Amino acid sequence: MTRAVPRVLLVMPLGEPLGGGEMMFRQLLQHGRDGRVEWIVVFTRDGAMVQEARALGIETHLLPVGRLRQLNRRVSVIRAIARLARERQVSMIFGWMVASQTMAGPAAMLAGVPAAWYQVGLPTPDWLDRVATLFPARGVVVLSRDCAAAQARIWPHRPQRLVYPGASLERFDDARRETPAAARAALGLPPDGALIGMVGRLQRWKGMHTLLDALPAVRARHSTVRALIVGGAHEPEPDYPDLLRRQVRALGLADVVTFAGFQADVPRWMQAMDIVVHASDREPFGIVVPEAMALGKPVIAGAAGGPAEIITPGVDGLLAPFEDAPALAGALLRYLDDPSLAAQCGAAASRRARDYSAQRYAAAFIDALLGWLGP
Repeated sequence: MTRAVPRVLLVMPLGEPLGGGEMMFRQLLQHGRDGRVEWIVVFTRDGAMVQEARALGIETHLLPVGRLRQLNRRVSVIRAIARLARERQVSMIFGWMVASQTMAGPAAMLAGVPAAWYQVGLPTPDWLDRVATLFPARGVVVLSRDCAAAQARIWPHRPQRLVYPGASLERFDDARRETPAAARAALGLPPDGALIGMVGRLQRWKGMHTLLDALPAVRARHSTVRALIVGGAHEPEPDYPDLLRRQVRALGLADVVTFAGFQADVPRWMQAMDIVVHASDREPFGIVVPEAMALGKPVIAGAAGGPAEIITPGVDGLLAPFEDAPALAGALLRYLDDPSLAAQCGAAASRRARDYSAQRYAAAFIDALLGWLGP
């Protein structure tokens, strides 16, 4: 007798693809259809991802939850998720992100099925992480060893499965066929000087200000170096972009630094860069890192969190502590002073990036869920 494929109901609290957590969700839906799991998706906010899921042929429901303080609405959505789980005879309700576990957890209890959830950020002992962890769950999927250690400090302790995120490496195939010089010309960037770049939303913990502080020391030895920052403003930190621009003026770098804002064609902008910096503070994973590595770029990343688990210093990249501008300048100068080291690290990075494909990620994620579901 053939065993039925388990149905897993995914609860997604966002509808628009704004960051890494949403990118991972889209990759799972795209590449996680190998026949081992049947997905049902509940979105609690509307957005482009709702239609994307439906276009993939996945059973998709929209149950708007409203604001956090609208408790009656939230309770109604939890009951609706539980009712759907019973009707569709799901094997598990899975919360995507910590916020959705506050709905997936109680819905699973009402439906009488197991729950699990994805800790896509770096957990802290705040009220949301504590509440989410309180709800019974078969386990928590974490995306780095650093995240696992942080989650383990929150009571009660839940079983964990480490699943490294993947990068949609195929997005970079076209960019790889274009030279950096051609990419610069197409994007209207200055053709001269080494170009140091960063990609990410303009948030302080991402460390753009540290790169700016490091530039004067770098330009003292390599006067033609330029910098490029690709990323839009982050709504909770509306003042940070202006702070960066004031910093640029104070350092006399107005003709050196380009703020490109949000860009949809990240691969092409990244291909224009000679060195890619990812200077975040304990980044939970940092998908930008394997993306840059896939292009064969010399990368410098933060010395803590997920990037430190991806990069072997001196082999396929370099590391520098958060907000340590002298250390970042020193790492940049190692590449600029020694082009052969930069080329060697870039070549090794390209090979290392293959370990973080979206296909591998989706397969490992399904393995984790099936391990909790059992035979």
